[in-house]
Amino acid sequence: MTDALPAARGAVVVGGSRGIGRAVAELLAANGAGVVVNGRDPDAVDEAVGAIAGSGGRAIGLAGAAHIEANAVALMQACREEYGSVDVLINCAGVAEPAGSSILTVSTAQFHDLIDAHLGTVFQTCRAAAPIMVEQRRGSIVNSGSVAFLGDYGGTGYPAGKGAINALTVAIAAELSEYGVRANVVCPGAKTRLSTGSDYEAHIRDLHARGLLDDVSMAASLNPAPAEYVAALYAYLAGDLAAGVTGAVFLASGGFVGRFDRQIPAVLGYRDHQSAAPWSIDELHAMVTKS
Repeated sequence: MTDALPAARGAVVVGGSRGIGRAVAELLAANGAGVVVNGRDPDAVDEAVGAIAGSGGRAIGLAGAAHIEANAVALMQACREEYGSVDVLINCAGVAEPAGSSILTVSTAQFHDLIDAHLGTVFQTCRAAAPIMVEQRRGSIVNSGSVAFLGDYGGTGYPAGKGAINALTVAIAAELSEYGVRANVVCPGAKTRLSTGSDYEAHIRDLHARGLLDDVSMAASLNPAPAEYVAALYAYLAGDLAAGVTGAVFLASGGFVGRFDRQIPAVLGYRDHQSAAPWSIDELHAMVTKS
């Protein structure tokens, strides 16, 4: 056990019944936290709770889609009632892009389902947790993004939702810092049910053949490490050792841990609008191509 996460604290792990979320929930419980495990499948939630309890940890389960407001609120209420506080919110829920999905094929309904599952879940759970954490004057939110937001993996609602999670989390960190509440993102890579199977492997090889993924990225995508390798970063960000870390976007995949630099615009040109005419199209072209 580590002093990073005091035993009295309560944690909600959305998507905690399987994959990365399950590994995070187990690690938090092993370090003394009381955990509320959430997932859409009640049987998977019950199995995860039983495994944590069987290992000597404290856990309760609450199944349901967390992008639904009532379910998100119920998760925070359950954590507060069971453990006395909501000190940690971990968002690990996710669904895969439909096979072969692209802007040329995705339906409006499919796109909205993806946005709800990712961005909607983070929005509703953060909105439910934030007032409690502000009242407590402490709390840590760790949301799951994805390097898919860079566009390398194609897709539609998945990269859009994950990219929006990055932006929303950074904004939440800025809004809540004065109250002692932190918010960070982890873009994880691990072997889960979403990153295994013949369909997934065919998708990765197709992206490589189309030039979207380089050789290294393809190899890493086809042979990801177990979820336990990324769970530790979530647990670190949840605990007191990371008290000064907020508004950051991290990467974790197998033995690799990284952090995205904050985006800063590179100046291509400047002129004073009070004394000069707007840029011409030719001038803009010259600046952009020169850069």
